[in-house]
Amino acid sequence: MKRPLGLLVHNWPLKLGAVAFATFLYAGLIVSSSAELFKGIVPIETSGLSSSVTILSDLGAVREIRYFAPEDLGLRVDSSSFRATVDLSSVEPTGGRTSVAVRVTAVDQRIQILDYEPRQITVQLDAVISRTVPIRAVFGPIPTDLDVGEPELSVTETTVEGPASIVSRVVEAQARITLDASGIDINRVVDLLPVDAAGEPLDLGDLAPATVRVRLAIFTDRQTRSLPVRPVVVGTPAVGFEVASVSVDPLVVSIEGDADNIAPLQFADTAPVTITGASSKVTVETPLALPDGVLAPGLATVRVTITLRPITATRTFNAGLILVGARADRVYTLSTDRVLVTIGGPVADLDRLSGSVLVLTLDVSGLDAGTHEVSVGANLVTGLTLIGASPNPVSVTIDLIATPVPSPNPSPTPSAAP
Repeated sequence: MKRPLGLLVHNWPLKLGAVAFATFLYAGLIVSSSAELFKGIVPIETSGLSSSVTILSDLGAVREIRYFAPEDLGLRVDSSSFRATVDLSSVEPTGGRTSVAVRVTAVDQRIQILDYEPRQITVQLDAVISRTVPIRAVFGPIPTDLDVGEPELSVTETTVEGPASIVSRVVEAQARITLDASGIDINRVVDLLPVDAAGEPLDLGDLAPATVRVRLAIFTDRQTRSLPVRPVVVGTPAVGFEVASVSVDPLVVSIEGDADNIAPLQFADTAPVTITGASSKVTVETPLALPDGVLAPGLATVRVTITLRPITATRTFNAGLILVGARADRVYTLSTDRVLVTIGGPVADLDRLSGSVLVLTLDVSGLDAGTHEVSVGANLVTGLTLIGASPNPVSVTIDLIATPVPSPNPSPTPSAAP
């Protein structure tokens, strides 16, 4: 009896493990026999990706998922039933390739994921950088009997942004133009194309700006002329100001174009320079406003200087008079207490003066008794000038104030003897 029992319990942990493993295999067999296989496309999404990092590689998709779902639930399984993700938070954006694990989950928790392919993918991350590069107009072969001028660009630089491994190779952004035999001048907006040192386009879509306006004069009979520069000034300065002078540097420019285009020109006009609301000198750098097909080689802008000055005028006011330096022991009599006065200066200052009480002065300091002719004076703000007054001078009569003589005290009356 003991011997059979001994045989039964001998190495019992190993025997118990074997039973558990067999049970597990049996359960797996049962589950696998009822498992479903989904063959479709579940795009792989990312998590933990910073905005300063970009993905260079294609993440692809999970195309095969083995799952178990209870039959009595009647679930409809398609691509939207699963979600495939990769966590990129720990991947360094060096431009190199790194293997990361794919995680597949079921949207409906009643679905159990058993297996899927692929379980890992290779990703390539890179840092996002930006840099400024020059813009250059590039055009193909020039048709016979045609000549072209220097291209004019609305902007000369653009900012490229993208993966560091690509942005670092960009040397310029090209505006590529095709010339035809029509001889028609080009004036249009052109897309910019980032290129490397060999002139090969780079797959980089983020440019700011992404386009440039290109003006290109095409000549059939190129000629040159020198024309005086004419500044074009528009707008009205601030109230009370006017244009004193307008100057331009340089005074003369050399232009080129077909003979028919430049023959009618007498001046090289500037682009409009506005002085609306200005009250001081205006100095700007502005381009020339030349007709299409006419260029000023090597000249981007000219300097225009507009000098402003206050508008001056004269006005007549009725003003009162006050004495300056009068003494308390004198009596002053004026031939008039008001005068008509003419004041000159900026209109704005005269406008402000019109609304105030204007008082002029008569300086009587140090004058003795008698009649004196005293000139009218004015204490005016800077910029205003006393032009004249009427009457001027004004007669001032000065009298002394009489000092009263004290009366003597009466003598006391002697009293009678008793």
